[in-house]
Amino acid sequence: MTPTSDRVDNLTSQWEAERPDLDVSPMQVIGRLHRLADHLREELLAVYRRYGLGEGEFDILAALRRAGEPFAAAPGELARHTMVTSGAVTKRVDRLLASGLVVRDDDADDGRARVIRLTPAGRRVIDEAFTAHIANEQRLLAGLDADQRRALEALLRTWGASLGV
Repeated sequence: MTPTSDRVDNLTSQWEAERPDLDVSPMQVIGRLHRLADHLREELLAVYRRYGLGEGEFDILAALRRAGEPFAAAPGELARHTMVTSGAVTKRVDRLLASGLVVRDDDADDGRARVIRLTPAGRRVIDEAFTAHIANEQRLLAGLDADQRRALEALLRTWGASLGV
């Protein structure tokens, strides 16, 4: 069932009345995306917290797990795969080290370099957390049928490319 009016409609109507000289129609898209993004982020964080993780820790563990055996990567590589600074990676890795989910090892190819590696406990946590994460994302998208999801994916991909993101 599609709602006939929502909070964004109300805000837009108010602006149209106060500023009829402006086309406030972009708020119909941006406002809804902003509200959805806030809601989705909270729903995702709730799952990560069940596994003792924050968003950053989940990202690091997921990047290591996606790398495949031996589930290791250099800090700089993790920064590229998580789109955060190397300083942010260091803080996240330090928290994961303290919880026993990763270790720092010497790089087999370069004895001067270090890599971050999943521990068996880290692999178990990310496998369980990722399974719950995907189930959560399925739940969050349940209001859209397959055709709507594909259309939304295509629109977001096109829009993102036009913005360079």
